[in-house]
Formats: sequence, structure tokens, C-alpha cells
Amino acid sequence: MSRILTVGAAQIASETSDLDANFAKHHDYVARAASIGVDLLVFPELSLVGHYGAEALLDVVMTRDDPRLLELSRAAGDMKIIVGFVEEARGAQFYNAAAVFQNGRLRYIHRKINLPSYGRLIETKYYAHGRFVDTHTMTEDWVLGLLICADLYNPALAHLAFLHGATLLTAPISSGREAVGDEFDNPLSWATTIQFYAMMYGAPVIMTNRIGREGDLNFWGGSRILDPFGRVLAQGGGDEELITARLDYADIRKARALLPTVRDSNLALVQRETNRLIDRLGVPDVVREEE
Repeated sequence: MSRILTVGAAQIASETSDLDANFAKHHDYVARAASIGVDLLVFPELSLVGHYGAEALLDVVMTRDDPRLLELSRAAGDMKIIVGFVEEARGAQFYNAAAVFQNGRLRYIHRKINLPSYGRLIETKYYAHGRFVDTHTMTEDWVLGLLICADLYNPALAHLAFLHGATLLTAPISSGREAVGDEFDNPLSWATTIQFYAMMYGAPVIMTNRIGREGDLNFWGGSRILDPFGRVLAQGGGDEELITARLDYADIRKARALLPTVRDSNLALVQRETNRLIDRLGVPDVVREEE
């Protein structure tokens, strides 16, 4: 198996709650990416429903085996694709989900854990919290970590993904300039965040954002692909486009030989201190003193 991986980010504008239009656009980008030999194609967060698609929740939810998802997966062939949708799970639980599909099959799914409820973001109104961080093994070398947007703003979740063996981090996001607040620079924040993860863990990062306006948010695009040294290999602008790059596993070996963050992670210490914090955080000082 080749240690070279050709990856792509499909920077698109989604139509709010219009599944037919969004599936059609996904098919177009899948065909374009497949024609140039892309191995892994990443769409933005909630790419099939739009940022505010959950306002029509029961009209846009899909189970993971929805025929439309499987048809898109068959169209992708051997190429793996990551798409965002609202998943309806057992017990009528609804999740902001991103799934890996290939050859007509679901390969892996991640349910967003860190649901924001600040600024103009109200995801806790619609979605249940995901509960697990894991990885998806593509090949012996390429192990995919998948976190959705604000998941990346909880560094512990990224740390867990890399401890689970990720050698590549994918980050589908839906970031509007105004989402957090006027004094918060979202484009700068994302550029800083993903460069930190790439350099700290010696892993390429694929961040795919959307563009266009939806409701009260202007989406700025800026999708990018970074190598394991934090260098930008490809970057999108403010329009719909497909960006691609070639990743070489040899670069991961070099980066991790220089900065062995995963090797030096003291999991036993983290577990011990986390358990200690669980017993103490939120407990009033007067109660602690009585102990």
C-alpha cells in the first residue's frame, strides 16, 4: 500500500434544509475529485443539510443507512468521502454527525461531542452530545482522526484521537465570521488551532469550511490542508472550490522523531488527575475544608 495519500477538501455552500440540492452538489464534487485521483475527500460540517438545517429537524434527519447516503458512497467508489448530516439514531436521538463512506458502505461515524451554546450558536437545542472519540484505520500507516468543528476547541478530544493512533486529523467545520462575537477573529482562530495540532502531534490536518451566507452568518471558507510540520499545502479562498494535496507518511515519521508528543503522553498521570478533578471540581471550598 502506498504511503502517499492524495486528499481533498470540498469547500461548498450548502442550501438550508434542501437535501436534493445538496446531494446533487456532493455528487458533482465527488465526481470531480475521483477524476483526479483523490483518495480522501472531506466536506464541511453539516454539508448535506446546511448550518441551520436542524431548524427543520424532522425533515432533514437521516439514518446512517439512508439510500441517498449509500448511493453517494457508491458513486465515490474506492475514494473515501466524509460528509456531514443530521443522524437519527436509536430512540429518536439526533446527532450532528460526520461519516466516512466508501464503495456503498459506511466505514466510520463520529457524533459531535462539544456542542456550542454561545454567541450565535445554539446546537444544544437540537442535538444530543456524542460520547466517544475513536479513529478509523484506512491503511497500516494512515489512521484517520475525525472531529467536528467545536470539538477541536476542546484540546482533550484531539489529544484522545491521537492517543488512539491517529496519523491524520480531519476537521469538517461550519464557521461563520460572526458566530462567536465581534471581537473574536474566527479565521485567525482556526488557522492558529489547526497549525497547533499539526505541529504538536506531527500529523497532517484537513480543515474544510463552507462558504456563502446562511441566516445571520457569513461563512468565510479558508479551507486548508497542512503537513505534519504545520505548513500549508493548499488553501481555499472565499468561493466554492476543490483543493487538493499529496501527503507523504515519511513526513509524519520525521516530524514525530523530532517532537514525540504522542510517545511522551503520560496517560496514567492524566487518568489519575482527571479522576481527582472529577471529585473536586464544582465542590464549594467550604465543603472541601470540612473534609
